This record gives sequence, structure tokens and C-alpha cells, in this order.
Amino acid sequence: MSSVQLHQVFMRDADAIATRHADIFGNPWGRRAPTLAVWGLIVAILFYGIWSLGFSLTLFADGLPNLGFIVRLMIPPNPETWQRVIYYLNQLIQTLGIAFLGTLCAALLAFPFSFLAAKNVVPNLLIHILSRRLFDTMRGVDTLVWALVWVNVVGLGPFAGTLAIICSDFGALAKLFSEAIEAADRKAVEGVMSSGGSDAQSVRFGIIPQVLPVITSQILYFFESNTRSATIIGVVGAGGIGLSLYEMINTLEWHQVSFIILLLLITVSAIDFVSTKLRLAIIGVRPV
Repeated sequence: MSSVQLHQVFMRDADAIATRHADIFGNPWGRRAPTLAVWGLIVAILFYGIWSLGFSLTLFADGLPNLGFIVRLMIPPNPETWQRVIYYLNQLIQTLGIAFLGTLCAALLAFPFSFLAAKNVVPNLLIHILSRRLFDTMRGVDTLVWALVWVNVVGLGPFAGTLAIICSDFGALAKLFSEAIEAADRKAVEGVMSSGGSDAQSVRFGIIPQVLPVITSQILYFFESNTRSATIIGVVGAGGIGLSLYEMINTLEWHQVSFIILLLLITVSAIDFVSTKLRLAIIGVRPV
């Protein structure tokens, strides 16, 4: 029977079908009311936010010429002296060191803790809840706030920036790791257990091989993201090139500002390129 014939049969019996399936065809507005209410609430919050935060297209349009003027001042990028180039490169390397060490230490700390928050590994409800709340507390505080805290604890410098990234990323990575562990296929674990393996061996050979590519991919992404974060925390004295960027903006040295931004863009692009190749290699996909 063709689709046209099916449609004709359906139209002849439409009333009978609607009667038999009144829960589906009857009162569509009653079923859609909750969805419409949610969307109405979202739209109301959006417009309230625009009004309360003082969003203005007029102010935006009036400010665009100023943005264009600043962009013209930034061209061409010019560090002025080779000493400045070497100084900025050294600070950029320090920024990369902060991001790399902070991400690595956070991942090493988060990995064992993530098993405590995974229900399929540790079924104890109290441990699960306490672990999750710890992760929420750590990641709920922004990296910049952690940087302000550690600058006052250990003083100015890259050590404070590294500690800030560790604290912020620990909670986020542990949460993501635990979710990846919970999503692991149970059949691999059952296979290890059925062959006489212990609980520890079921985790080692049944779960970790499944989640390792996902975890590695997440670590690479966080390293890329933390390269930008390490630039921001440098503004508060936590090391890296951020402080120089902040100083050049304050002194209106726009040529040097654009040079620093250019360095950061090249660095982030290079990290993104390498990270993509590594992620593809980890999951077994041949790069095109």
C-alpha cells in the first residue's frame, strides 16, 4: 500500500482513531501548557536581564567608533625592542608552564577521587554525596578568585597561579571523570568478574581502558583552556604574561598589546592543532 493510500485510509478513520487514542489527539494545549510555561519564563527572564543590566543598542552603536579607533592604534603589532620580544616570550613560556603543571596536577588528583563519586564503583551513598559536594565547592569558585586567595597565601608569582588552576580544575575534572566512569559499559566489568577477577581488577581492566580516551581528551581540552586562564590570573600577580598585558593596556601601549595578543593567538592555535591530533590518535582515528 502506497503512502497516498495510507493517508486516505487514515483520513477516513480519523475520527475513530482520535476517539480510541484520546490521550494523544485530545486537548493538545493541555499537554503543551508546561512547555509553553517554561519557554515563557525563559523569555521573561531574558527581557528582565536585558532591562536590569542596562543593555542598550544605542550605547553599543555609539561605542563602535571607539572600538575602531583602538583597533587602528593596535596596527601594526610592535614590541619596539628585541629585549621586549625576549621578555614577552619568557613570560609566555611561564604562562604555558602554569597551565600545563596546573592541569596535570589537577588531573592526577582528580582521577582517584573520581572513583569515589562514581556510583558503579563505590555504591556508598554518603561517600558519593560528600565527594560530589566537594567537587561542586572546588569548581564553584572561579580560577581568578582562587588566584587572589593563593597570592595572599604564598605570595606573588607563578606558584600561586599554578595552585589556583589546580584548585579550580580539580573539581571540574573529578566531576567529568566520575561521569565518564558511570557511563562505562558494565559488560566489560562483568567479564572480568566472571573470570575470577577482584573488584580492583574489574576497575583496572574493565573500566579504566574504556574511560581513558575520554579522560585524556578532557585533559587536553582543559590544558588549552587553562592557557587562556593563566593569562587572566596574571593580572592579579599570579605569574605569566597577563600582568604585562594589563600594564600595556593601562599605559595605552596598543602596539605592544596587539603583539602580546598575537603571541597568545598563535600559541592557542598551535595547542589546539596538537591537541586535535593527539585526541584523534588516542581514539584511533587516522588524521585526514
